[in-house]
Amino acid sequence: MLRRYGRALTLLGLIVVQAAVVLVSVVFLLLAFALGMVFLYPPHVRLVRGLAQDARRRSAAWTGIVIDPPYLPEPPPPQPGPDGMYRSDRTLYRTPRIPAWSARWTWMLSDPATWRDGLWLLLDPLIKICLLPLLLVVPGRGLRLYALWCELLLAPTTASRLAGQVTHLNQARNLAVGSQAAEMRRIERDLHDGTQARLVAIGMTLGAAEELIDSDPASARALLAKAREASADTLTELRRVIRGIHPPVLAERGLADAVRALAMDSPLAVSVEVDLPHRPEPPVEAAVYFAVSELLANAARHGDARSATVDVRVHDADLRVSVTDDGLGGADPSGGSGLTGIERRLAAFDGVMAITSPPGGPTSVTMDLPRVLPEHWAGNLPRMPRWKAALVAFLWLTAWCPTFPQGVVAAVFKTFEIPTRSWFLALYLPGPWQWPVILLMIAVGVSMYVLALTIPAAHSRGRWMVEASPRRPGFRA
Repeated sequence: MLRRYGRALTLLGLIVVQAAVVLVSVVFLLLAFALGMVFLYPPHVRLVRGLAQDARRRSAAWTGIVIDPPYLPEPPPPQPGPDGMYRSDRTLYRTPRIPAWSARWTWMLSDPATWRDGLWLLLDPLIKICLLPLLLVVPGRGLRLYALWCELLLAPTTASRLAGQVTHLNQARNLAVGSQAAEMRRIERDLHDGTQARLVAIGMTLGAAEELIDSDPASARALLAKAREASADTLTELRRVIRGIHPPVLAERGLADAVRALAMDSPLAVSVEVDLPHRPEPPVEAAVYFAVSELLANAARHGDARSATVDVRVHDADLRVSVTDDGLGGADPSGGSGLTGIERRLAAFDGVMAITSPPGGPTSVTMDLPRVLPEHWAGNLPRMPRWKAALVAFLWLTAWCPTFPQGVVAAVFKTFEIPTRSWFLALYLPGPWQWPVILLMIAVGVSMYVLALTIPAAHSRGRWMVEASPRRPGFRA
């Protein structure tokens, strides 16, 4: 309780700081837009955003209400044109300094979150004063209400979320395209320098054998034998290139056996631990396979390692892969060791890579690929509350009664004028009411079946799609 009172007093004490910032902001805005001193606008924005970010941190730490930053992504750095000049609107510059500053100034000015931060700063002292009685009497409720107020103006908008997603997708697309282009160049280089050269040599050897087949049959046979050996080497080279594109063992046996095959082919003593009950999607398998292959090759080629460990695990819908070796350490993604290519492969799946490689070793690389596995593998899909499950069970157990005995069967008796009334309620009513009641019974029964299907589907569409079947239209509670 004392801590909550301390937090409430801290909020009230910040009113003085916010009032001073409001005065400074008003002065900066007047100077920037009235007198043309535009260089004062970015410091004003940074000052206001700093206070807003501090409010977001306090909200998360004090009440558990997390407020993500709502700002639009920063503009990319300016790129030079074909003539080496940098463009800003219709003006060309020799250096990127002014275009970068202009783009950043426009980004701050056009971001709706900038003006929402300003509105929050202007109204926040008044809101705190209005919440003063609640903060003093019930500080916990007051702090939570204040956090909800901050969330109202400081939370991301739909536009900022979409802009962030678009920027992230563009970056992932560029990385994927770059990785694909690099892979194509590697394949072309391997075919040009290896397979193509061998095929040319085979052609020349066969040409020489053709010329000697009449005059020197022994030499022609020796050349043909040499050509046969060269064709076998070419076939081996082609198989190596094919394995570099997409290994057959990966396509046929899955990631677990493909990693074990890598361990057998590696010059290191590699131990493999795989806990993968199901196969991921083929692109995910390929990304993980080539990442592990690159890390084992780096450990043998650059790290002077003797042994390594590969661990592939599933955590809910996430896939985690760890590769550890006893090499010399000192791995650096900027050193051209292939780690940058691994990061590009993982970025296409929102994956991240963490490297621990002190000088002297050991080197440990952990790769996390979030949400790359179907959610129903995790086994933690949301279950329906008991009252919903009971309602669904009741609907399935009773919907048959109004639908068939009181509806369809009663309609048949009414249509063919069968004198037996049995327990059909509609047939005991006056004649004008019988058909409306029969149709109502059928509508009620069909509606109960529809509700029994839609309640589980609305609760968790993914789980319903996984567990529903013709024999079991619903799923377990």
